[in-house]
Amino acid sequence: MSRRSFVKTAAITAGAAAALGAQTTTAFAESTYPEVIGNDTVVVKTCCRGCGKMECGVKVIVQNGRAIRVEGDEGAWQSMGNCCTKSQSSIQAAYHPDRLHYPMKRTNPKGEEPGWVRISWDEALDTIVDNLREITNKYGGESIACQVGTSRIWCMHSESILKNMLETPNNIEAWQICKGPRHFAGTMVSGFGCSWMETIERPKVYVQWGGASEMSNYDDSCRTTVDVASRADVHISVDPRMANMGKEADFWQHLHPQTDGALALAWTNVVIENNLYDDLYVKKWTNAPFLVCEDFDDAWMDENGFPTIRTDGSYWQVKTRLLKESDIVEGGSPYKFLVYDNNWEELAKQGVTHQYGAFTWFNADQEGNIDDTGGFWEGENYSTAKAYEGREAAQENLLPGQTQGWVPDLLPFDPAIDPALEGEFEVTLKDGRTVKVKPVWEHYKARAAEFAPEIAAEITGIPAQEIIDAATAYATRIDPETGYGNGGIQYMLAIEHGTNAIQNARALDNLVGITGNFDTPGGNRGPTIVPIDGDLQGFGAWAPGASTPPAEINLKQIGIEKFPLLGWWQYWCDGPTIYETMVSSDPYPVRALWNESGNFMSFANTTTAWEGLLSLDFFVDLNLWHAPSTDAADIILPVAHWIELNSPRASQGSAGAMGATVKCVQPPAEARYDPEIVMDFAKRWGYEWNPSDPDNLWPDIQWQLDDSIKLLSDDEWPYQEWTVENGKVVKCEQKGTPLAEMKPKYTWDEYVAEFQANGWWQAKDVDPKQWGTYRRYQTGGIRARNREWARLDYTVGKGIADWKPGFRTPTMKQEIWSTVMEAHHPDDPSQFIPNWHPAPHDYQAEPERAKEYPLTVTTGRRIPVYFHSEHRQLPWTRELWPVPRVEINPQTAEEYGIEQGDWVWIETEWGKIREVADLYYGVPKNVINCEHTWWYPELSQDAGHGFQLSAVNQLIDNSAQDPHCGSSNLRGYLAKIYKATPENSPFNNPVPCASDGTPIIHTSDDPRLKEWLPTYEGRE
Repeated sequence: MSRRSFVKTAAITAGAAAALGAQTTTAFAESTYPEVIGNDTVVVKTCCRGCGKMECGVKVIVQNGRAIRVEGDEGAWQSMGNCCTKSQSSIQAAYHPDRLHYPMKRTNPKGEEPGWVRISWDEALDTIVDNLREITNKYGGESIACQVGTSRIWCMHSESILKNMLETPNNIEAWQICKGPRHFAGTMVSGFGCSWMETIERPKVYVQWGGASEMSNYDDSCRTTVDVASRADVHISVDPRMANMGKEADFWQHLHPQTDGALALAWTNVVIENNLYDDLYVKKWTNAPFLVCEDFDDAWMDENGFPTIRTDGSYWQVKTRLLKESDIVEGGSPYKFLVYDNNWEELAKQGVTHQYGAFTWFNADQEGNIDDTGGFWEGENYSTAKAYEGREAAQENLLPGQTQGWVPDLLPFDPAIDPALEGEFEVTLKDGRTVKVKPVWEHYKARAAEFAPEIAAEITGIPAQEIIDAATAYATRIDPETGYGNGGIQYMLAIEHGTNAIQNARALDNLVGITGNFDTPGGNRGPTIVPIDGDLQGFGAWAPGASTPPAEINLKQIGIEKFPLLGWWQYWCDGPTIYETMVSSDPYPVRALWNESGNFMSFANTTTAWEGLLSLDFFVDLNLWHAPSTDAADIILPVAHWIELNSPRASQGSAGAMGATVKCVQPPAEARYDPEIVMDFAKRWGYEWNPSDPDNLWPDIQWQLDDSIKLLSDDEWPYQEWTVENGKVVKCEQKGTPLAEMKPKYTWDEYVAEFQANGWWQAKDVDPKQWGTYRRYQTGGIRARNREWARLDYTVGKGIADWKPGFRTPTMKQEIWSTVMEAHHPDDPSQFIPNWHPAPHDYQAEPERAKEYPLTVTTGRRIPVYFHSEHRQLPWTRELWPVPRVEINPQTAEEYGIEQGDWVWIETEWGKIREVADLYYGVPKNVINCEHTWWYPELSQDAGHGFQLSAVNQLIDNSAQDPHCGSSNLRGYLAKIYKATPENSPFNNPVPCASDGTPIIHTSDDPRLKEWLPTYEGRE
């Protein structure tokens, strides 16, 4: 059903739409939408970026060129008309008197008030080029680091094109502790971003794990998740803290902070022991039946390994204990993974025999290095057409007009093999040795048994029966006739903020898979796939032909020796380590930083990070206003707010919405849109952005916007159909229109006009063969394309976009046994299957430490009016929430002589901070819940704007990290708490103060709040 069936809003008159449709010249690159319309009052449909998270549809009311209000778009089905406090306060942000209007340069030494003076854009960019060039010539490109955070709109160039332009492997990303570990682990298990859950499809069992999505989240959140939770048959909340919706849940799994992996494996144990897993999916689409030989040594695995492709097109070497044809036969294929067939004798009676008797194989030769049967089982019969046979999804409680999507029936094995999941078998290797092998499932089952409910109860603090009941409710299908599970698991940031980040995500991804909830309605599907984004505008923001830097540069990445898997992942350097390197120059100097939306307070020890920033020779910061990071910068560049720019926008999660952020008003004075700044820098740096067109080497914004939607077309996207008979490929037919021949449906101006007239598109309608179809691992859609590769036309045999069934993993299966982990940590078999270990510095790892530091710290809870470190200077939000709060159980507070509203000290051996006690029975008695990334915009007299007073990451051990991705141990460490008094507080004031004794704003009637009221003048 088309999105036109949705309720339409009065955002644009029919006459205005017609006028736009009749335009023949481009208009929106420089002009705002209201300027083009020409009306005094215009309601502009757009995509909110008030929190940098979910793509909520909103309307901005513009009157005489001034934005006066933001309200929800009731026609935006993905957000249900939601407009949260952060969104509504965007007007105060855009018109804040402290907005940066001009480029500025420092005149005072670092560590002092910067003494900013205004300079021109030419001077600013030339200064940047000159300094970065000088540092590059002296130390090499690797001496420059890039830093990036959450997008205020599109501002992620530091993780993509700038690395290529500057020839550096070192980018510091909030992604390292925010979605990144999930994407990192997901790429190991099944695919990039597979953690995204299609919450919007109203799962029958809604599992909300480690977050308060009713307030904020990176995919479906706010009103949508409240509706989902209230309509679900079962709602399960997994959180140490009683979250807002937790009190309404059917099950509250109140685990101790950072024990998520133990609980996930306990659920896995319940699923396995009660046969609640999807037997066909497990046998056919995971590597559970693959056979493990523990007798292989490094030399053997190296000899019998094979190269495999990363999603960026580079290669790495697979060395695995999984049994392959090359292990049992000289000259055998290293891509053919053996399984034991329980049905081999019965098949033999029917005339179907295997090459190796009771053993059959799956061929993972995804590049066709030996033959073209990669992706198929021995003797398999398969056709793409048959793989699509199925029915429409049968989800209840969808919104009127919301497209259900197509669910292919899960194809049985043909021929009817039955890969063994259990047992032990003897195999003769090619050197004559006889060895015993077991299926991966046996190892997985044994690992899960290590965390059986009665054991996990001791770790998590949840009674065993409650674990059993919740796991059973999740995995027992409420409506088996649908042919798929109850829904995925919406697991969020909490599982990433510790030393088990990657293993937590692996455990949850595999739990979703074995219960039949991967790429099913309401399941975990991955990022929305749509034919928009651009080389500079969206999540695939690479210059044409650019990828990650070449291997010789990536090998210099900071942290790669400490965290070997960073060399496989290739997206970020290790943030905590590089801040130390800025000071120590070990292993080499890092002397400059380009910061675009990055926030040093989000991870690593904040003091360590700050010392690193102050030590740099040159630091440029792109920002909306003065913030802690700008106090360490040499040049600051003013950027546009989300109501001041154009950008394509689609759901980063699985919501399946496609729309736009539309320029509602002009940015103030000389503020610019990030891509415009980066393009200007590229030109001055001498980097040819668009070398295929010598007359347009550095395209303008209008070109970029048109380019971002050029593949949105009425032509059919290219795809391939496979026919395999008796294990032989008999047909591989390319269909659809090659990308180079597709005709764009819209220019950017036409796209915006269509969006204003008819609202958000549903990706299922835009691309029914891809996003509109579930179980894409069966149809080939998983390997067809993703956000990063949607714009590249790969051909058969190159490992990407081949439309073969399966996943983008080395085994082409969902990997319970990780070949990535095995190859990079060959000496630690405990890592190969998902595992869990106690967090460092918590009482389970260091019981003696608990005598001095008796309380476990957790943090990161969502605050209704703030987004991480943002909005502390907005008068409305600060009035509502003036100070940081630490939640403490009333019984614990009484023990420490603490009352509601008291300022308290929270202390570890790495630092101490002050927050205000908020007594709440919803936190356990041995846990305190601190707020994160607090700073004080009013304290401009001090470098850092007072982050040192209350930022929770002052408390953490900079070296306590996940051993694979480097995620900081932000939660689950021990601290002590005590009341702040005049006697133990600077200036005899329990309220935090600047270095001159000026207290922070700590009450809602502070007159300084009025100084931040919106200013509409002076933007010219």
